Amino acid sequence: MKIANRMSLLGTETAFEVMAKAKDLESQGRDIIYLQIGEPDFPTPIHIVDGAIDALRNGHTHYSAPSGIMPLKEAIVQEVHSRRGVIPDTEQIVITPGAKPIIFFVILACIEAGDEVIYPNPGFPIYESMINFAGGKAVPLPLREENEFSFDKDEFVSLISERTRMIIINSPHNPTGGILSKDDIELIAKVAKEKNILVLSDEVYKNIIYGAEHESIYSLDGMKDNAVLLDGFSKTYAMTGWRLGYGVMPKDLANRVERLMINSNSCTATFSQYAAIEALKGPTTEADAMVETFQKRRDFIVDGLNNIPGISCVKPKGAFYVFPNVSKIKMSSDDLENYLLHESGVAVLSGSAFGKYGEGYLRLSYANSIENIDMALKRIAGALSKI
Repeated sequence: MKIANRMSLLGTETAFEVMAKAKDLESQGRDIIYLQIGEPDFPTPIHIVDGAIDALRNGHTHYSAPSGIMPLKEAIVQEVHSRRGVIPDTEQIVITPGAKPIIFFVILACIEAGDEVIYPNPGFPIYESMINFAGGKAVPLPLREENEFSFDKDEFVSLISERTRMIIINSPHNPTGGILSKDDIELIAKVAKEKNILVLSDEVYKNIIYGAEHESIYSLDGMKDNAVLLDGFSKTYAMTGWRLGYGVMPKDLANRVERLMINSNSCTATFSQYAAIEALKGPTTEADAMVETFQKRRDFIVDGLNNIPGISCVKPKGAFYVFPNVSKIKMSSDDLENYLLHESGVAVLSGSAFGKYGEGYLRLSYANSIENIDMALKRIAGALSKI
């Protein structure tokens, strides 16, 4: 079988590869603690589950419009208005099976060979993967620890060229847990409007933030027509398996993204969309409690990591990841990931899985119990003492 050359341009998510290795070890009788996957360890709130069950019983088991059902679009309009102060049109919204398709479709629709896309590095690996797949040039914007994993403003401006067609931002940020300030997004918006550059703003962690306000570039003047707002339900509502996301974008682009939906997925599962309405309109008690628990776990894991010789860790302001500095340990991030899995039974991710500026770091998810995190920290300390 001949495989198309373009398939070599696609990357992957190492989290799933590490999970497969960990499951293999587990099948051999090893006890594994999973800190590598970005998935809330809470059940989906019951009112959302009930919404899906009611939808199934009411016959919402057939095709829907490719861009999504109108009741959910209207609920998203209200959500965007309440959170960002902007009222989009329903024609600007495309609902997809998960948030990833918005990244996939928007880049395919907008980027041609040689076009440059600035993206955060370290960052969600699918950004760089899709830029390369579309034939674009991936231009990394370094996020460094000394800047609290934000970017250097002068460095950002220096990366803009005549070929820059898109800027991707993510706040709160995966993998570092950093956030963008209002000054940060105002600079990006200023450059984007002056140069007519589209901004793809990934805000899927917007509700998981600690002691700060979420700043959305979509709320700034003029950005409604110059940005794609990417959001979803997986993280806030513990709905990873439901596969629900959406993009809010200029109408002309929404039409193209809808066409890509027709050619790939036809539509998003109708009953899941009715469950999403319950997520947006229902009580937030369980979601709020989840964030409070994440904050306690964050404090616990940061303190624990900083007590392990050779590791230092800044306290993240959002999401549910820590990104500890392990550069003092005489081992590459990849080798350390592998060593900790096999030596201590703790599954973590190498920082380099998120780009070259992630070397010297690990990503640990604290979407796990305090008891498991405590055990993982003790195992990691024990394994590192043997090096």
